[in-house]
Amino acid sequence: MNKQIAEFLGTFTLVLIGCGAAVIAGADIGLTGISFAFGLALIAMAYGIGAVSGCHINPAVSLGMVAAGRMSVGEAVGYIIAQVAGAIAGAAVLMLIASGKADYTVAANGLGQNGWGPGYLGEYTMIAAFVFEAVATFLFMVVILGSTGAGAPTQLAGLAIGLSLVAIHLVGINVTGVSVNPARSIGPALFAGAGAISQLWLFIVAPIAGAVAAGILFRSGLVSAEEN
Repeated sequence: MNKQIAEFLGTFTLVLIGCGAAVIAGADIGLTGISFAFGLALIAMAYGIGAVSGCHINPAVSLGMVAAGRMSVGEAVGYIIAQVAGAIAGAAVLMLIASGKADYTVAANGLGQNGWGPGYLGEYTMIAAFVFEAVATFLFMVVILGSTGAGAPTQLAGLAIGLSLVAIHLVGINVTGVSVNPARSIGPALFAGAGAISQLWLFIVAPIAGAVAAGILFRSGLVSAEEN
């Protein structure tokens, strides 16, 4: 398995399982269950493909790695293309499965897309959504860089990273549905319609800003950690 295939499969799994929990099982498992679905999917992929690609499965993470000096721009581009393709494929499969229920429609039930404002979950403002996504991704990236750095117990990195994603979801689902991952947002938005697509920019810009800021922090030496 090469790195791009691993990233495709990992992002496919994250979207299918995480967004699938919201669309198919959300009424039964609630926000807590959805939060754990995203985190557990990430943990599973961390141990499934981590040895192949590092299990970024997130364009913001790949760009954060570039900012931290742990990845080249060229390699990041290949990762990002695979991640976005995997997310789109995961959303397409989820839509196919969800459409097997007679009363399901994307307009009424959604596809786990992110958003903000009137009519979306807690109806938070755009500013609140942007701040949450940028700060949450920054903290998420700090966990990733720290748990995979020199001297860290890297065998536990997947668990630490996955549980941090659970915590972020527990706090932020009502704010934005939680992205912290441009690919995770792009996949469902392409099928969810104009409203989701019009808000997609925030879920690309804010996570990338947060992840790059964390990468710069580590590269600056203010936080001392290097990749094993």
